[in-house]
Amino acid sequence: MSWFPGAMSCKSKVAPSVDFDHSCSDSVEYLTLNFGPFETVHRWRRLPPCDEFVGARRSKHTVVAYRDAIYVFGGDNGKNMLNDLLRFDVKDCSWCRWNVMILCLFLFFHSGYTGDIYSNSNLKNKNDLFEYKFATGQWTEWKVEGRLVARSAHGATVYNDKLWIFAGYDGNARLNDMWTIGLQDREQACWEEIEQSGEIPPSCCNFPVAVCRDKMFVFSGQSGAKITNNLFQFEFNGHIWTRIPTEHLLRGSPPPPQRRYGHTMVAFDRHLYVFGGAADNTLPNELHCYDVDSQTWEVIQIYVKNVKRPMPSGRLFHAAAVIHDAMYIFGGTVDNNVRSGEMYRFQFSCYPKCTLHEDYGKLWENRQFCDVEFILGEREERVLGHIAIVTARCQWLRKKILQARDRQKQESSGAKQKDSPSSGRSAGGPPMLEVSIREAEAQPFEVLMQFLYTDKIQYPRRGHVQDVLLIMDVYKLALSFKLSRLEQLCVQYIEASVDLQNVLSVCENANKLQLDQLKEHCLNFVVKETHFNQVIMTKEFEHLSTPLIVEIVRRKQQPPPRVYSDQPVDIGTSLVQDMKAYLEGAGREFCDIILLLDGHPRPAHKAILAARSSYFEAMFRSFMPEDGQVNISIGEMVPSKQAFESMLRYIYYGDVNMPPEDSLYLFAAPYYYGFSNNRLQAYCKQNLEMNVTVENVLQILEAADKTQALDMKKHCLHIIVHQFIKVSKLPNLRSLSQPLLLDIIESLASHISDKQCAEMSSDI
Repeated sequence: MSWFPGAMSCKSKVAPSVDFDHSCSDSVEYLTLNFGPFETVHRWRRLPPCDEFVGARRSKHTVVAYRDAIYVFGGDNGKNMLNDLLRFDVKDCSWCRWNVMILCLFLFFHSGYTGDIYSNSNLKNKNDLFEYKFATGQWTEWKVEGRLVARSAHGATVYNDKLWIFAGYDGNARLNDMWTIGLQDREQACWEEIEQSGEIPPSCCNFPVAVCRDKMFVFSGQSGAKITNNLFQFEFNGHIWTRIPTEHLLRGSPPPPQRRYGHTMVAFDRHLYVFGGAADNTLPNELHCYDVDSQTWEVIQIYVKNVKRPMPSGRLFHAAAVIHDAMYIFGGTVDNNVRSGEMYRFQFSCYPKCTLHEDYGKLWENRQFCDVEFILGEREERVLGHIAIVTARCQWLRKKILQARDRQKQESSGAKQKDSPSSGRSAGGPPMLEVSIREAEAQPFEVLMQFLYTDKIQYPRRGHVQDVLLIMDVYKLALSFKLSRLEQLCVQYIEASVDLQNVLSVCENANKLQLDQLKEHCLNFVVKETHFNQVIMTKEFEHLSTPLIVEIVRRKQQPPPRVYSDQPVDIGTSLVQDMKAYLEGAGREFCDIILLLDGHPRPAHKAILAARSSYFEAMFRSFMPEDGQVNISIGEMVPSKQAFESMLRYIYYGDVNMPPEDSLYLFAAPYYYGFSNNRLQAYCKQNLEMNVTVENVLQILEAADKTQALDMKKHCLHIIVHQFIKVSKLPNLRSLSQPLLLDIIESLASHISDKQCAEMSSDI
């Protein structure tokens, strides 16, 4: 059962963030943090439950969020169907039965079933459509034409002034059809069946839908024997379904949630959040998050500071809605088939996404500042790259580059070398380093290079023979170059792409390349009962090599025993791990730029700095210092050494963990250095709001004074005054500058009342 506000937009929410002010001075003199109340992110909060005299505990209800309230309609209490309307005010945290309607809002209630659920009698599916006007408090039934089958447990959403209905249960079978109806003109409205295409989800019911980035998403649900934990997306414009692939998820990385039904899914910013439901025989209460951009799942780590703030227990047939930057969960069926009247609030995070992989990916695509050229295969095809990225990610290529660099030094001794014609460098610059790799061809090597820069590969058409063979060549290189992470990605893609049309080609190529793991997978695929007869009747089987035919026949007659290994899978190192090690010393011998912090040198890598900062990119492209040294500041302020190292960690591998005092120095860094977004700035603000304590308040006061962050300085002085007995015992107090000590004295003086002054005078 679903009802929808016509005035609400179903497009993805944009998370509030701190925008760059490009009109401000380069100086941080006017830095403002807007320091104020802060809600801890990723935390559940239990809100007042709905009392029985207001409304019954329930499940299979629906909720709508409007302004600052949650509206609950219908459901069942375990015995009877309900048709009351409840309102929960999220500001006052109060419940009421909604009788007096004062809001201008339209609610659309479609279909479902009615009857006595306790005796399981008179249950009847409906296909009616009702509109509820808050202004008048009246329901109106829409009399519309169309052949929409009566149903329940379907998915529904409003997008672009239309109500969209998908799948459900008609009383005899599950469905997977889709219908839509315009909501602007009731007189002209009629049901229209949508002609779907692509990878349409199986017939299902009791599943949620959510709209994000102008697409509708469907996850799991009851599909009988076909139930899976697949996530599907539907494009409203082309009416095309796509199954979200999981081949890029490495073993050891967070998998998708278990298959389930009766769960909820909501969209916020670029994420989908899945909670609850019945997963086989359990009622899990983990909160799963799907990132639409990176196509990855994770289980949200819940912030727990007070055990008196419990997480909601597992449940199914509850309802969820989003208001501002929080999700609200109400009701549902908990253990022992008990209905719940609980309300919980979950605080989302609004941090901009990490652009580390995208930034390095753009560096690869643009091929700026390249300093190495790989000469590949017998045809000597050339591929440009960056020494810093390649040597950080691949030890095999690192050795090749070191060998080539030694040869270059030997060849250039005693004679001046001219620039390589393909390097594009100005006369007098260092020559392009050339590295010859005879065992690699250009196309698979470029796929491998894409992985080195982004930690992923752009998968070609799934199942297409030539594309599968390309990834097999990449897999061969990954084995040679000892890139365990890339090996896994290739194997997962190939195994997921093997089908009846390409299995023999893949098997023969795996045999030729001596890729035993893939060959084994293909042989097991062929000898399956459902595949064997179809495969051996193909023309490709007639042209298969004799040894492979013999092996297939023997495998069919006597399958080998399965061997299970309890050895942990080596998933290799990630881009983040490799760049962290590179900054901490592994890349020292490849540094090509010196950063000067208050006269102290810090070696670094131009390609990495240029990839992550438009400031450095412009400098290295147009104003590269002749001595290869760059002075570091943030506007007119020179950060501390500790803060500078925190900034380098962010640049190299996206780390945002730092002491609070570093956050003050770096708050303006995203604007000054032109980072891709203000993620660092958002984390700096959150770090300061959450972590100013008596123990570190003096360090933060010094940083606030140096950066001229006046609101933070005022906040620190406020803490010092109110906790002065504790602060006075800190050893750092003696090392403060005289002006700061005077500021503390003035703050203490302004805080002390006249009565306290008189009492102090009488004691003298």
